[in-house]
Amino acid sequence: MEDFLEDDLFLLYTLYGKRGKMPVKDERGDLDMSKVVKPVQATLSSLKMLDVGKWPIFSLCSEEELQLVRQACVFGSASNELLYTTVNDEVFVLGTNCCGCLGLGDVQSTIEPRRLDSLSGKKIACLSYGSGPHIVLATTEGEVFTWGHNAYSQLGNGTTNAGLVPYHISTNLSNKQVIEVACGSYHSLVLTSDGEVFAWGYNNSGQVGSGSTANQPIPRRVTGCLQSKVAVNIACGQMCSMAVVSTGEVFVWGYNGNGQLGLGSSGNQPTPCRVAALQGIRVQRVACGYAHTLVLTDEGQVYAWGANSYGQLGTGNKSNQSYPTPVVLEKDRIIEIAACHSAHTSAAKTQGGHVYMWGQCRGQSVTLPHLTHFSSTDDVFACFATPAVTWRLLSVEPDDHLTVAESLKREFDNPNTADLKFLVDGKYIYVHKVLLKIRCEHFRSSLEDNEDDIVEMSEFSYPVYRAFLEYLYTDSISLSPEEAVGLLDLATFYRENRLKKLCQQTIKQGICEENAIALLSAAVKYEAQDLEEFCFRFCINHLTVVTQTSGFAEMDHDLLKNFISKASRVGAFKN
Repeated sequence: MEDFLEDDLFLLYTLYGKRGKMPVKDERGDLDMSKVVKPVQATLSSLKMLDVGKWPIFSLCSEEELQLVRQACVFGSASNELLYTTVNDEVFVLGTNCCGCLGLGDVQSTIEPRRLDSLSGKKIACLSYGSGPHIVLATTEGEVFTWGHNAYSQLGNGTTNAGLVPYHISTNLSNKQVIEVACGSYHSLVLTSDGEVFAWGYNNSGQVGSGSTANQPIPRRVTGCLQSKVAVNIACGQMCSMAVVSTGEVFVWGYNGNGQLGLGSSGNQPTPCRVAALQGIRVQRVACGYAHTLVLTDEGQVYAWGANSYGQLGTGNKSNQSYPTPVVLEKDRIIEIAACHSAHTSAAKTQGGHVYMWGQCRGQSVTLPHLTHFSSTDDVFACFATPAVTWRLLSVEPDDHLTVAESLKREFDNPNTADLKFLVDGKYIYVHKVLLKIRCEHFRSSLEDNEDDIVEMSEFSYPVYRAFLEYLYTDSISLSPEEAVGLLDLATFYRENRLKKLCQQTIKQGICEENAIALLSAAVKYEAQDLEEFCFRFCINHLTVVTQTSGFAEMDHDLLKNFISKASRVGAFKN
């Protein structure tokens, strides 16, 4: 199998023409985490709307759409496919739609969320995806649906035709309630409520556990050593399969070229085999990377084995291991492990809430567990894994808690709680005296002995004064570049230097040949040096057109004189 592209996260931006760059540039060699964390944090802070915003593809969704998201899965070789559910149990998809993996009945890409009608109204319990990609999904009712790439019968519908719409699998599963699903690159596993494991799809290395290497077109129960066992957890690597049973034993089968089965050898295993090296250790969970395996024990210990070319075993080196090897973390108990077959990245979370990552990190190698600033293992895959897919179905819980900043923003212009109102251009703006005193030196003195509950304001327009008062609640301004000139005047008058900087940034966005001289004049008048220099440079770069405008013809004499002098010094009039 091919390695994944190192720049795959950038493909989404290239494909859809979205603005911005990813925070970490791919380079081979040792990773300096100090150079990674800060830009990643900056990126995340600009996508705060929901945790799902940490995946770039969510930038294609509107704010209103993001507010409705309750479950989500990002998948695809370049993390450019997305499925999500809403508060109303509607299912939406968007992305490149490779092999019809969006289930819409066609192979057309879409940058607008489209409703997946056949699944809307059903509650999704779990979901997994393959490399094709193909999707396997189970509902809370235990039904299984598959769609997408199917060249190896990984959809379990008895054919090798691409599944363009969700297919309800009933063969051998009609009386079963599926509680967990897992996909390898091109094969699929499901776990039923009675502890049985079913498999189908690509089987070149025995990954469906049938005892042969023939592809399996429909679900068949995995038997052998699992026949009398009750499975409680399943996972898939690229071409291998794992199951944890109720006794805490781990059974493995499939491809073993990198020692990912943990059997002490590199030979493939066509039927389930117990990992004998874990004798006496009770395993609770198993997670598979592309070609490595992690297990979590009931004592909160992590063991790893398999491929280690990126340090994904956390052993401090890049040597493969065919036997389970302890992963040394802090003394705190590990409560969660994370990996997925499409990446060479590992993550773990402690009981104290600390999240560690190791392995492939945007093309770099982190060979020992590294403490991150994240609070979730999901964030590790959003920001560091290649591709930036979700390792499980995300559940986004609505957060009704408001921060102090959010609470203040909500109370601006609220007549129910305000104790002061400004009358501007015949309109009221409702505010709170104490906040104005705290936030603005001007109000600290002007409202000190003022017991009135109405203040008339005639010096500034309603939009400008409202924007100023709102800034005191939100630390941001929402005005057009034209109106921001009036706010710049106010900021200068009230000596609000930070507001003055924000005004200059806004005004710059609206500059053109026609208004460049007017903005330059305003910058000089209000001693906005940064804006003045910006306007001057703009005028020089568009000198021919600017000098033909009415603004230039009506330019103040002293300003014109200074402009010509400065332009001459920078060589604007040279042939």
